[in-house]
Amino acid sequence: MVIASIDLKDGHVVQLKNGKTLMLQRDDADALIVDFNTYGEVAVIDLDAALGNSDENGNTVNTPLLKSLLRKGNVRTGGGIRDVKRAKELISLGAEKVIIGSAAWKKDPEPGASVLNTEFLDELGKAVGKQRIIISVDSINGKIAVKGWTETIDVPLVEGAKQAEQYCSELLFTCVEKEGCMKGTDMRLVQNLRKAVKCRVVAAGGVSSVAEISNLEKLDCDVQLGMALYTGAVSLKDAFTACLNWDKVPLIPVIAQSVNGQVLMMGYASREAFEKTFETKKLTFWSRTRSTLWTKGESSGHFLQVIKLRADCDRDTVLATVIPHGGVCHTGSFTCFGSEPDELSSAGSLYDVIADRFANPRPGSYTATLDAKRVREKIEEEAGELCSEAESKEDIIWETADLFYFMNVLMYKEGVTWKDVYDELDKRHKK
Repeated sequence: MVIASIDLKDGHVVQLKNGKTLMLQRDDADALIVDFNTYGEVAVIDLDAALGNSDENGNTVNTPLLKSLLRKGNVRTGGGIRDVKRAKELISLGAEKVIIGSAAWKKDPEPGASVLNTEFLDELGKAVGKQRIIISVDSINGKIAVKGWTETIDVPLVEGAKQAEQYCSELLFTCVEKEGCMKGTDMRLVQNLRKAVKCRVVAAGGVSSVAEISNLEKLDCDVQLGMALYTGAVSLKDAFTACLNWDKVPLIPVIAQSVNGQVLMMGYASREAFEKTFETKKLTFWSRTRSTLWTKGESSGHFLQVIKLRADCDRDTVLATVIPHGGVCHTGSFTCFGSEPDELSSAGSLYDVIADRFANPRPGSYTATLDAKRVREKIEEEAGELCSEAESKEDIIWETADLFYFMNVLMYKEGVTWKDVYDELDKRHKK
């Protein structure tokens, strides 16, 4: 699959040729990550940090923008991560994985010794876990490139990769000579690398067509893509469809799941169905009964608004995260896997109901009458009752439900979402 890259330099989104020459510059990172995350993971790279243009804390002019992007998608990040503290900070701020470049390598390894900075990598693995670590095996003329691709060390690509995979869950290979040139990557090097290691391999540098992406997928390699996306040579929707395993199944099973995590339905999609899904942002399937395309909700109006799609590890099943507009099942139930007419209660669903009450107040709605002052008073009141009056299990449940409701109202009034709260808890857990 394709991992879209957002490279940051001097506070802008950029694309460089061979890591040096500026080819394009943009200032729409927020819009880019929303679009890119629809189709897969996103890599956010701080080029200034990779070049060493950072302060004593590892921060650069890009740091505020980088931090703002880390929780806006399934993000991996890299560029100048040289110590465990910095890596842990980025993970706590929302990065799913960190990409380690120069810090992973010894500058002048002794003959016969490890070419890796094993002391650092051991410490990093203990701190964040091997599964969160990606090691860059970038190369220039077949040698490992470091320091923002400004230097090489006397370590052949394949030899370095074999040692590196012991400390990470995947390798990111960039053919620096091809980077930004739009003339294809070095398939021979990619094939040699793929044969040499067992972990996940992501190829970058020069990939310029959907056909090349498909060929790399058949080699069991993902692609990190930059220039080809920004110039329009490759579209993510075409790349997504091309990477699915059509040789294994004629139709791809698609599981629809609400943004609050409830499984809603399963259907089958053809290439044309995916194309229409991407075009309309409404989940579309192939009807095996009628042998035609059908967009969920085209008759009832209960369509499924697509937020993102993710292929599974075998590329033969897709998970669609959606916002349902009405009940999903033809029986009238909210989900095809149950008989309830409404979404199951959860923090997210309660918040959504409260938001709707304020946006579309109904006659007699108590929620719509609450202002910020009153809801704070109610929180104090309910918290007091929970702590001083609730004695039985039933009392505690009752008072907790009251408190939880008013907390949700206050959160909505102040523009705080449950994602904000979960993100803060996640940050504390990963520190």
